[in-house]
Amino acid sequence: MTPGMGHRLTRIYTRTGDRGTTGLADGSRVAKDAARIDAMGAIDELNATLGVLLAENLPDDVRAVLTGVQHDLFDLGGELSVPGHPVMGEAHVVRLEGLLERFNAALPPLKDFVLPGGSRAASLAHVVRTVCRRAERGLVALSHTEKLAPAVLPYVNRLSDLMFVLARTLNRRAGGSDVLWQPGTDRQQEQREP
Repeated sequence: MTPGMGHRLTRIYTRTGDRGTTGLADGSRVAKDAARIDAMGAIDELNATLGVLLAENLPDDVRAVLTGVQHDLFDLGGELSVPGHPVMGEAHVVRLEGLLERFNAALPPLKDFVLPGGSRAASLAHVVRTVCRRAERGLVALSHTEKLAPAVLPYVNRLSDLMFVLARTLNRRAGGSDVLWQPGTDRQQEQREP
């Protein structure tokens, strides 16, 4: 059993955080604006945005991947709430790398920058990607003052890459393609044409 998991919530509010602190699963209390709490919140937000994407009509293989990632992120949140008790390992990173290779192999090579857009599901995947990048920045900030398990930063980094590839995949499976960036000079010329 994960430390702290034996304590189930029986009340939703406890009033213990009314003074700007929150409890970690190891029983310690920290300020709600501490780097660790910020990182935990970013992972929670990332998981919630994945939940929004999962509310879409998705291909079964993509849904299975994202559901697994949600469980991983919940594990990561638990790991962050119990300092010194790693849950994420190298196998998590290797799994994401395998998924990246598998989904990317079915896509045409990129020759231009891609804008976040296309189908609704692909657009939401890009939102997840950007939230993932922000979570990664929060974890990097935390790593400057506290030790993280070696797999944490690589996992979140690979996840943002995977979300980019899945966005491209979702656009294709919806019958579309990448939304490509048009440099400003070309766009300005198109706007002047009658």
